[in-house]
Amino acid sequence: MSGGVSVWRVVSWMVLGLVLGLSGGGSALKICTFNIQSFGEKKIEKPEVVDVILALIARCDIMLVMEIKDLSGKAFPQLMTQLNSDYSSRKNEYNYVISDRLGRKSYKEQYAFIYRQRLVSVKEVYQYPDAQPGDEDAFSREPFIVWFSSPKTAVQDFVIIPIHTTPETSVREINELYDVFQDVKQRWTSKNVIIMGDFNADCGYVPKKQWSSIRLRSDSSFLWLTGDAIDTTVKESTDCAYDRVVLHGDKMIQAVNPTSLDVFDFRQAYGLTELQALAVSDHYPVCITVKAAPRNRG
Repeated sequence: MSGGVSVWRVVSWMVLGLVLGLSGGGSALKICTFNIQSFGEKKIEKPEVVDVILALIARCDIMLVMEIKDLSGKAFPQLMTQLNSDYSSRKNEYNYVISDRLGRKSYKEQYAFIYRQRLVSVKEVYQYPDAQPGDEDAFSREPFIVWFSSPKTAVQDFVIIPIHTTPETSVREINELYDVFQDVKQRWTSKNVIIMGDFNADCGYVPKKQWSSIRLRSDSSFLWLTGDAIDTTVKESTDCAYDRVVLHGDKMIQAVNPTSLDVFDFRQAYGLTELQALAVSDHYPVCITVKAAPRNRG
């Protein structure tokens, strides 16, 4: 990757400059999900990779980040410091909430939500206990659920349920998200729900014949914005709809235009080679836009 660092810096900072000038100008809200692929001490030490990650975050008002493997607990805060340092005119433009390290045995990951503080705030968070009688430990990384207040959008609040399944157990885990949804309904009053993340919901991990047995899919009150034909993977040799976005609640569904769904091909957008893009992640971010609140009349 000789010479790549300076090229990546120019590209990414040009993109950052564009989004810093334009993002947040209205009241619509861009929400993204991104499997950042093994983010930790090694990745934070690669400036050319970090520049692209910062550009991707800056495109969004809320970003769910998955597959944080930050054993020291220092890499992710360092990323946030670099992100906020780019906003000389706005102190701490972004904030975040992050889960504990989750997983079975020694392999652990974290979920994090990065968000613009001037647009949204966190009302509550909770870690799904994954202790349903007779069905304990259904998730490899149980959802870390966040309830956001969003006063400038068409819905004033919404809950995001994140998930990063283990490929081999993705059918069970996607099905179990229905129980997580029911648990959220019992705990909180919000009727606006977004379920998003890396479902591993394609390419052999979820056979077509299994979809009918997945309650989150068979229940028509859930709207799957991401179809089975999309490709959320970076590799040219793969074509898999791993990353998904699902909505629930009439107001939530009405607040998101389905055409706003965006699988952001950062490789093409930033002029990267496949190897350069894969150094960032093997997944593309998937984004939706929540409509702005209607203007008051009178």
